[in-house]
Amino acid sequence: MVVTGRECPARRVPSGEPTTIPPGQFITINQSLGGNYTVTWAGNMLRIDGTDADAIGQEPEVLSFPEPEDDQIIEDQVWQALKSVFDPEIPIDLVELGLIYKVVIEQDSKAVNIAMTLTAPGCGMGPVLISDVKYRVAKVPNVEQVNVELVFDPPWSREMMSEEAQLEAGLFF
Repeated sequence: MVVTGRECPARRVPSGEPTTIPPGQFITINQSLGGNYTVTWAGNMLRIDGTDADAIGQEPEVLSFPEPEDDQIIEDQVWQALKSVFDPEIPIDLVELGLIYKVVIEQDSKAVNIAMTLTAPGCGMGPVLISDVKYRVAKVPNVEQVNVELVFDPPWSREMMSEEAQLEAGLFF
């Protein structure tokens, strides 16, 4: 059990609904995987982003993006943020898993539109993954809005994984 050292943003599992844990609260860390923490607080299971780990006495993950020279969203930085989001059950990032199908940046509205899928259509962690993607991509300079569309066409298969991800998961023969 640990005590929150500051106000800590979190997301409910499995709905992905944002919430805030006040400072001075006792929480239980249930799991640390892929840089994020699954905790229990006030009878709720919550996910705390690794970038907020200092609030629970852990070493925070640092996402740093060089400030662009203009007010544009840099696509490479969006992909860097996406590569920092890990599947909650397998410590492999969503890009290497082949779950990100498309990224479209609208510079005028400062929006990033992402089409992604899940490893299985009935995956109960879908809302949490979507909220993880939104949270991380929103940290990219000049991003004001992140829209995530969950799609299942084409259906995901292990062939969509990078060779490195297949090796990591023990699926490469």
